[in-house]
Amino acid sequence: MPKEDVDMKDADTSANNRKVPISIEELVKAKQQEKLEESKPKFLTKEERAKIALEKRAKEVEEKRRQQEEERQQRAELNAKARQDLDINRFGYESRPHSRPDRHGKHDKGSVDDESIGNKEVEMVKRRYMGIDDKVKKVKRRNDKKFVFDWNNDDDTSRDLNPIYNHRHSAQLYGRGHFAGMEVKGNKGQADFYGKLLASRRTTMETARMEELEDKAQQKERKTNYADRHWSEKPLDQMRERDWRIFKEDFNIACKGGSIPNPIRRWEESTIDANVLRVIHEVGYTTPTPIQRQAIPIGLQNRDLIGIAETGSGKTASFLIPLLQYISDLPKLDESNQANGPYALILAPTRELAQQIEKESLKFAVPLGFNCVSIVGGHALEDQSFALRNGAEIIIATPGRLKDCLDRRILVLSQCTYVVMDEADRMINMGFEADVNFILDALPASNIKPDTDDAEDASKMTKVVDGVSNLKYRQTTMFSATMPPAVERLAKAYLRRPAVVTIGQAGQAVETVEQRVEMISDEFRKKNRLLELLQSKQFAPPMIVFVNQRRSCDTVARAITSMGVKAVTLHGGKQQEQREAALEQLRNGRMDVLVATEVAGRGIDIPNVSLVVNFDMAKNIEEYTHRIGRTGRAGKSGVAITFLSSSDTDVYYDLKQMLQKSSISSVPAELRNHEAAQVKGGMRRLRE
Repeated sequence: MPKEDVDMKDADTSANNRKVPISIEELVKAKQQEKLEESKPKFLTKEERAKIALEKRAKEVEEKRRQQEEERQQRAELNAKARQDLDINRFGYESRPHSRPDRHGKHDKGSVDDESIGNKEVEMVKRRYMGIDDKVKKVKRRNDKKFVFDWNNDDDTSRDLNPIYNHRHSAQLYGRGHFAGMEVKGNKGQADFYGKLLASRRTTMETARMEELEDKAQQKERKTNYADRHWSEKPLDQMRERDWRIFKEDFNIACKGGSIPNPIRRWEESTIDANVLRVIHEVGYTTPTPIQRQAIPIGLQNRDLIGIAETGSGKTASFLIPLLQYISDLPKLDESNQANGPYALILAPTRELAQQIEKESLKFAVPLGFNCVSIVGGHALEDQSFALRNGAEIIIATPGRLKDCLDRRILVLSQCTYVVMDEADRMINMGFEADVNFILDALPASNIKPDTDDAEDASKMTKVVDGVSNLKYRQTTMFSATMPPAVERLAKAYLRRPAVVTIGQAGQAVETVEQRVEMISDEFRKKNRLLELLQSKQFAPPMIVFVNQRRSCDTVARAITSMGVKAVTLHGGKQQEQREAALEQLRNGRMDVLVATEVAGRGIDIPNVSLVVNFDMAKNIEEYTHRIGRTGRAGKSGVAITFLSSSDTDVYYDLKQMLQKSSISSVPAELRNHEAAQVKGGMRRLRE
């Protein structure tokens, strides 16, 4: 090949081998390709994953060892620095004390520099109570959270750095071996000797004077120290929360609802108006009953109330006293407002109970200048209309007759603002629920309480409504011995945030009644046993015998009369005048025994009833509770005897439970072991 061709070929080759710079487009494209490759998932084999895991674990172990080694070195440096600063001997001073020059200019190795000791003591105190110096990193130990009860060497710095703590000064004893040369026993004996000597030389007058002074000092101390005294010995302003709790436990008072006021201890300590309080004393109410103690303060706050108490516990006065004080602030009835109806309405289930409430109300209403009228069935409607000719502040009525008066426009409730439902459960059971709802719906709606927390605030409920003079919020109260679901439904519809007061246990018989049960199925044997009880002279008149049917009343009454015992009957088939006459004859002692149906089972108050006989067992335990409540009233004791037969198995279980709750009654073995008494509902439940 010619030389020129070779040179040209080499020139081309060198030109091709020359590096050309990469363009921006190629560089961006390369980076994008690299990111795309990195974003793609890379699958590793099992060996590769194991290798990576081992490398990672080795790094963690190495890092942990490095950290432990650093901590070990830090602790060693810290200990070395501490030993360098101060080599502490446990029971002495520093083993390497600081030297100071003596008077010849030489350093005494055995002497201690006081200034150095003070500085080190301050430094140790700072280290102990103010933490370690910031330059030294605090090492976290494994047992930092564990409390150690032992002392460390550096906990008490004073003994090691200050010499005065190593040579404690002990008290110097002298004289008879006691402090200051005084003998305690000798002084005590000498004081006793002089005390006895002075006592023997006192005259009788001086001794009496000293005893009088000591008694006055003790009485003064008792008057000023109320901490450990019973609530009955404390003044009202010294009562504490614990005292009120004991007070309620003593009277078996239980309350539900917010802002419940404290109960009444004595009439004089209450907020009752002076005129009403004067009438209370004139009537003869010396001490309030448990239901009165708690229900009256709630009623005085214009608070809706549900009272559940045993029969004969004084429920009538519990709602009557707040009612009288409520209407005392309202205008007097005159020709301008008497046509608008009463201020207060009291509903009762039976005629007898309504008239009994009227009799009790008149004791309070007449001295205060209020008119009280009862509207019940059995009397001519014209006579009751005539009694209302001048108006009445208080009306006591049965639901049926009151509804008739409202329908005929004989009476209106345009200004009635206080409603009481006594024996509300009995009214519902007798079928008066629709009538009660009709009556309550006829009341004015302009003063209904709000269904909010304001209904529990006494300061707001006692004020006038919307600034209108003499217009108060409506107050609704219910009283009963039991609280079935129907009554709870009624209370939820018409009461606003009521306070619930329970005395004892709801539906339980009073503890002053001894309950006895006798298993007698034959009718003839029941009559013989009844006559035997009435003639035994064990029980004094008056006595009550309960039966379930009207015709049984007359039959049993004739059998009792034939044995020489004076008996009278009371049932729904008699005229109202006859029913009232029967109760009056029993009250005034002209008759000894009352034979009655369920009409006399609720609310009837006949004083000093010694015996109640359930000739026929009640159909349910509620009726049984009210029947036996005719005796043992007002704190007096009584006896209730029940004849049980095979037809009463449905109430065996409830009756057994009632007897077991009583502390003075016992369950007969035949009732306790009967199969119907093992399950609620008796044989009916077992058959199902």
